[in-house]
Amino acid sequence: MTIPIYQADAFTDQLFGGNPAAICPLTEWLPDVVMQKIAVENNLAETAFFVKTANGYKLRWFTPEYEIDLCGHATLASAHILFTELGYQGDTIHFETVKSGILTVTRDGDKYTMDFPSRPPIVIEEPNGLVEALGGISPKSILRSRDFFVVYDSELEIREMSPDFFALSKMDTVGIIVTAPGDDVDFVSRFFAPGAGIPEDPVTGSAHCNLIPYWAKELGKDQLHAYQISARKGELWCELRGDRVLMSGNAVTYLKGSIYI
Repeated sequence: MTIPIYQADAFTDQLFGGNPAAICPLTEWLPDVVMQKIAVENNLAETAFFVKTANGYKLRWFTPEYEIDLCGHATLASAHILFTELGYQGDTIHFETVKSGILTVTRDGDKYTMDFPSRPPIVIEEPNGLVEALGGISPKSILRSRDFFVVYDSELEIREMSPDFFALSKMDTVGIIVTAPGDDVDFVSRFFAPGAGIPEDPVTGSAHCNLIPYWAKELGKDQLHAYQISARKGELWCELRGDRVLMSGNAVTYLKGSIYI
């Protein structure tokens, strides 16, 4: 069996920037165990698989550890491959997902805009060991949606953070978002998910489902500009629109190939 595979860098217009994702177009679903093994072999934050339907595509995402409920950068990368490599003719792609409903990606020139659910985080009590695992600097506040959401006062605190990934991997959550007001943009963030096999994710679309409603409320504005300040760095143009969030960014193709099973 031969399966096509692509790799694209999402939320960047520069190769070797943003967040790399693998994309496997399928005619029908492979067994879950095979898709998981492909994700392990790829050893990227996410591998996306999609299957064409009458109205769009069914989409799933796998980390090296397990299937995940929502992934932004691999959705953007999948749309990029459909538009640029697989001849998709429309302006908008509809992705059907099991756990996050219908996700749409619209193309405008070389930029893609994703329409995702808004997931505002709520304030929680400080989880045991979380602050220590993040380096011991006291945060401004701690919240949670799917992931822990930790707010600091300055971009410098986010940049200089050196987490204990082993300790973070024991937390009862998919990932940990850390964020602060940006020096040159509205907000900055980093995302850690060692329990999912991703010590630090370069750019995390799903985290912005939390970040956008939080910072829209804090800053009193619905349109926001953001950086995820990992080593590879990602740039997003964001908008809160009711119970949805819009995230726009670029993508570039890195690899085209085949998997032989």
